[in-house]
Amino acid sequence: MKFSEIIEQLDDSNISHSLKLDKQINPEITVVQGIDDAQVGSISYIEGDKFSAFVGKTNASALILPLDEQLQKQAQERDIAWIATAKPRQLFAQIIAIFYQPWRPEPEVHSSAVIHPTAKIGNDVYIGANVVIQPGAEIGDGVCIHPNVVIYPQAKIGNRTVLHANSTIHERSSIGADCVIHCGAVIGAEGFGFVPTPDGWLKMEQSGYTILENRVEVGCNSTIDRPSVGETRIGYNTKIDNLVQVGHGCQIGANCVVAAQSGMAGGVKIGNRVILAGQSGINNQVTIGDGATTSAKAGVHNNIAPGEVVCGSPAMPYRTYLKVSAILNRLPEIYQSVKRLQRNSRTVKK
Repeated sequence: MKFSEIIEQLDDSNISHSLKLDKQINPEITVVQGIDDAQVGSISYIEGDKFSAFVGKTNASALILPLDEQLQKQAQERDIAWIATAKPRQLFAQIIAIFYQPWRPEPEVHSSAVIHPTAKIGNDVYIGANVVIQPGAEIGDGVCIHPNVVIYPQAKIGNRTVLHANSTIHERSSIGADCVIHCGAVIGAEGFGFVPTPDGWLKMEQSGYTILENRVEVGCNSTIDRPSVGETRIGYNTKIDNLVQVGHGCQIGANCVVAAQSGMAGGVKIGNRVILAGQSGINNQVTIGDGATTSAKAGVHNNIAPGEVVCGSPAMPYRTYLKVSAILNRLPEIYQSVKRLQRNSRTVKK
């Protein structure tokens, strides 16, 4: 596809591009590639000073650039077509979608699927091999259910949602529209509820609900548990990575990102636009405010204020963490200083 054809498919109001110049460069673009290995015929992007040097040496035929006239001039001099925008990475994502769309099968019901007569199935639904849909389940229009998915009684799946292979949707679960549940994920399984007694652990039945609002995405082998009472809720457009544990009764707001191997104990409350980096661990009943961020492997035991960035375990504010890290690097030196002071103290006493 010609570079000009890509431009035509974008919202032209927020971008500038080399086709507006007298010297027009309109290469054939066949692939989207990262800047590190971009080849002739590819389009890539530059974001931040760290990658700006690639403009002078890349083999890409087209680049998405920041609003930097110097970089644009450099690309033009090398006969590289360019698009300039305030958010290069975001535009790069849009261009990837021009070249690639995930495979989606045509609507049909495989002959090996087991669907209870009381289940409600919407229009234009794909149901793959060995899918089991149990009594009272409701499947919306345009839903795609890949092989080996199990949907428990009374579960609800919203319009255009995709359930990938081997995922399981338990009873008392409601999944909104345009969600994606990846392979092996389990939505609405029993929360870890046991009461200690003199005779051992008494099981507390998990009678609550699990609700995923619209446009939620859940990664492979992640689990979102239902509570004993009340609900576990994942807010609009929140994205959950692979191997994440969301405990019973957790409340996660809208537009959050939870990276791989993070875990939340029961009753955690997370605001909107929160970022949990990989392997973050959140203690039970902790509240995390809107716009907060935890760094990788953060161990959060106390509430986090809105907008705060925390690091380490136990987690502490970012600036405090930097000071602690600097002192930590000097511990051998500080230890030797303390030993000298102790020796001098003993000498003085004698």
